[in-house]
Amino acid sequence: MLKSAVIACFILIGQLAASAQTVGVHQLSDTSFKIQLILKGDYTDFNVDNLGNLYVVNQTGQLKKLGPNGDSLAVFNNVRQYGKIHFIDVSNPLKVLLHFKDFGTVVVLDRFLNARNSIDLRRQQLFQVKSIGQSYDNNIWVYDELESKLKRIGEDGRTIDQSADFRQLFDSTPSPSFIVDQNKLVYLYDPTKGAYLFDYYGTFKNRIRFLGWTDFMVIGNTILGRDENILYKYEPGSLNLQEYRIPPEMQHARKIKITPANIYLLRDGQLEVYSYR
Repeated sequence: MLKSAVIACFILIGQLAASAQTVGVHQLSDTSFKIQLILKGDYTDFNVDNLGNLYVVNQTGQLKKLGPNGDSLAVFNNVRQYGKIHFIDVSNPLKVLLHFKDFGTVVVLDRFLNARNSIDLRRQQLFQVKSIGQSYDNNIWVYDELESKLKRIGEDGRTIDQSADFRQLFDSTPSPSFIVDQNKLVYLYDPTKGAYLFDYYGTFKNRIRFLGWTDFMVIGNTILGRDENILYKYEPGSLNLQEYRIPPEMQHARKIKITPANIYLLRDGQLEVYSYR
């Protein structure tokens, strides 16, 4: 279902494309999208779960959960204790992960944004963790940059499993900005080195040298990312990187998120939700 929705979106984009001046780059027409919702506010970040609920962070650091129609569902205010939220993982709507990178802390929330647990990574000898991600078994992936290992930890912070030392695998080790667990693979994305693919046992599978992307996403077996002007789509093994030029009206977004039903754009002063036909 997820894969077919993504394919349908990009087929539509191709069908509605105007003639692009750059060879091999399709022109993404904004006429293929319909605005569904505009949320006014000075938001600094957001994410979307698989139920269409929005999680938005304002300039004071407050995290608010909104329904698909923008109605307020829950609020998490206890930000002064932990500092700035670096990343929100809502892969499992029943277990929201907040990564406070500067404080080396992961806070686990329930679906009402009540704090269930907090993990002091430094107490677990994890002193340099740049990114985290929800794991397939509801534990947590972290990349330990000091030991150069991908680790899976429990809610108590203890290491359940770990990969081999990346320094033995690669000439230079990555510093991933994103960790995504999807379709029986773990993706680590470093904008300066590309995407690294591992299985659930930490065994290295592949490296894809797509550089300089922001908003790295994986839906099913489809890798998505963008730069300021181009939206990229790639299916590992296909050897076919598809590029779609983002229309001027959608460029300069601070963040773009694609789901099987909608596209979300964060701009200064508002968050926009578009459906695509």
